[in-house]
Parts: sequence; structure tokens; C-alpha cells
Amino acid sequence: MWLLPALLLLCFSGCLSLTGPGSVTGTMGGSLRVWCQYESTYKGYNKYWCQGQYDTSCESIVETKGEENVEWNGRVSIRDHPEALAFTVTMQNLNEDDAGSYWCKIQTVWILDSWSHDPSDLVRVYVSPATKTPRRTTRPATTPIFLVVNPGRNLSTREVLTKNSGFRLSSPHFLLVVLLKLPLLLSMLGAVFWVNRPPRAPAGR
Repeated sequence: MWLLPALLLLCFSGCLSLTGPGSVTGTMGGSLRVWCQYESTYKGYNKYWCQGQYDTSCESIVETKGEENVEWNGRVSIRDHPEALAFTVTMQNLNEDDAGSYWCKIQTVWILDSWSHDPSDLVRVYVSPATKTPRRTTRPATTPIFLVVNPGRNLSTREVLTKNSGFRLSSPHFLLVVLLKLPLLLSMLGAVFWVNRPPRAPAGR
């Protein structure tokens, strides 16, 4: 009768001795970091990162070697921080296959059987699609419109607009021509006609 309570106590104490974030999320092509905290009792033990639905049958991916050096396995690295009583796991260049269940684990037994159990904590990893940055579109520069007028010929407004396609009546240049330049031009033409007018004959001759 004492065996079941003892097993429950062992499992309960192992769960409390190691804690992780519960879940982490990264983006496609990016990286993520997992922080696993442990008690001072496990300061000198090796830590490892395990993938699988159950902690008793998960597959070890990367493991520390008892030092503070970074250990790598492909795109995954692990490092122990004894002064902080924690170890970190980094996953780089994420893809959709990296999503799933993982475990922070501490190796306390060397022979795994039905009675042995390493402290572990479940971490669920989610990978979201990378967000695309909207492309900015630039409007082409507007080509300036110049009025081409033949000095030897008087053109009407309709002819001027026909010869200069794309000229808008509501454009600032057109308003400037109508309000300022056109009256000035008419005044100059009137002055020329006034100076060159034929002299009037004297009265009585």
C-alpha cells in the first residue's frame, strides 16, 4: 500500500524541481529561446532537450556536458547557467516541422526503466508563418507640360489645348496662364496695336 503514495511523491517532487515556460512561439525562418529553471539540488547534473508526446519516451535532441559551454545539434543548442540555476535551449531557422511537444529534462538516472524518472517539464512549441512586409509603390514623376505657341499665328484656347494633350483645365499652370499671363499678353498686344495704329488725317482737309 505504501508503494503508490511513494511513486506519487516522487513524481510530484520531480515536477516541482524543474519548471519551463509552458509554451513558446516562433516565426518561420526565425529563432526562439526556452528558459528552464531548476533547483540547486540539480546544479551538477546534465540537462537535455527532448522531443515527443510523453517524457518517458521522448527523443533526446541536445544535452549539456556538465560545463557552461554551448552544445549544438544541427539548428538546436543548449547551455547550462549554474549561477542562475537555469539552462536555455535555442532553436534557429524554424520551420513548420519544429512545432510540437518538447521537454526540459535533467538526467538523474543512467539506467532508464519503469521505476526511474528524470525531472521534466512539458514545453509546447508553436511556429507561426512569417509576416510579409507590404511593398511600397512609388508613383512615377509627372512630366511637365509646356505650351508650344507659334509666334506668327494666333491660336485659340481650343487649339492650344488640342496641341498640348494632357493639359488639364484644373491644373495650377492653366489657372496661372488664364489669371496672370493671358491678361498681360493681351495688354502687350493692345499696346503694340496702339503704337502702330495709322495716323489720323487732320480735320478739314
